[in-house]
Amino acid sequence: MIETSRTKPMPGWRAQRPQQQRSGFILLGRCSHGQSPQRFGTDHEMSMHSSYPDDPSGSIVERTDIAPLGAGPLEGTTFTVKDNIDLAGHKTSYGSPAWRARHPAPKLNALCVDQVLATGARCVGKVVADEFTYSLDGESQFFGTPVNARAPDRIPGGSSSGSAASVANGVADFSIGTDSGGSIRVPASLCGIWGMRPSLHRISEAGVLPFMPSVSTVGVVAASLNLLDAATRVLLRSSSSQPAPLRRILVLADALDIADEAVRNQAEAALQAIATRTGIEPETVRFSQIVGADVPLVDCNVKALRNLQTAEFQSTVGSWIETHKPELGFAFSMAYGNVQSFDRLTALDSITRCEWFFERINAFLMPGTVICFPTTPVIAPLKGSLTTLEAVLDFYDRTMAITAFSGVARLPEISMPLLTVDNCPVGLSVAAGHYQDEFVLASARQMTEGIA
Repeated sequence: MIETSRTKPMPGWRAQRPQQQRSGFILLGRCSHGQSPQRFGTDHEMSMHSSYPDDPSGSIVERTDIAPLGAGPLEGTTFTVKDNIDLAGHKTSYGSPAWRARHPAPKLNALCVDQVLATGARCVGKVVADEFTYSLDGESQFFGTPVNARAPDRIPGGSSSGSAASVANGVADFSIGTDSGGSIRVPASLCGIWGMRPSLHRISEAGVLPFMPSVSTVGVVAASLNLLDAATRVLLRSSSSQPAPLRRILVLADALDIADEAVRNQAEAALQAIATRTGIEPETVRFSQIVGADVPLVDCNVKALRNLQTAEFQSTVGSWIETHKPELGFAFSMAYGNVQSFDRLTALDSITRCEWFFERINAFLMPGTVICFPTTPVIAPLKGSLTTLEAVLDFYDRTMAITAFSGVARLPEISMPLLTVDNCPVGLSVAAGHYQDEFVLASARQMTEGIA
């Protein structure tokens, strides 16, 4: 690695790294100390597992055949839609049978759906979302766990689990999903496909159910970089102007510290191959160097994003739950206890901290610069294994310590399916400054030329 005036000398690219310490209970957990699961109401339409035996992905909630509304760059492609995004005349479940039962079918498509239909794509189904999209694992009590095509005994990741599974299993060419704490990037990583979280609010969210408005965004998972590029550029309304050339590739050392050793080794090898391919030697950088203060990477989650997400979820979904008392899934009810007991005033400091992170990170990521890190620090956990507090913390704390980086900075980030550990896929992420979406797409192409 080349050291520059903006990167402190590191003890070696492959030097021993410190043991990761857990950051405490995370937002999207499944259990917490001393809590019991809560059940509300007596809804009985709870068994809604996929009823399509010819669906290899186990992801289809409702099969559709919505013809294109026009021609364009997506002509001849097929797509699915995460079930928190409206399709006209089709009920939206939000991953909850109770929500589906209590809300009428929308009259209009979400605007992002109309965009891709108008440019030649055909919609072939609505796909599973985790309950209220409040999870990163993809295991749904009500709709079943979609199949991870590359690792069928392991979780697909969530909350855009159905989106990733439908693409990975060949049901669709791409899928429209949403991402707040990693809900596109995590399943893309664990299922071995391409996925992009765009800059916050670059894509219209009209017709997307409200979740965490300060951090949630519409994004895409796709079977190839070409498909990801085409679909995302339609949604971004990209012009034909050329982005800045790629000049610098940074590597977020803190994320490598957090990752399992095997994931770290694969990421380092992939980055060396990228250096050979691009002629640009990656430079290691610490999060403290990026923000100019002695602050650990985990603070993006535990001191900023987590509290903001919890407060906003109280407003967007929690109020509905408290009013209607629906029956909740076991895993969600455990996490929701933390939402109920959360002191909203603690989120006010977190809002300020999010803005501070946003300003510092984007001031550092100059035009022409990308930053790389493992999308997830681990391979997909085995299905049914996230049942103890220790297992939940290990997966969620470490994963969100990494995914929160782009979340608080509102960065465009692409998970590239470049790593394999124990025959399981893991993504290598590339991110760039806020609103540099077209630049990060072009950079991903340059970095993977000949293999994507």
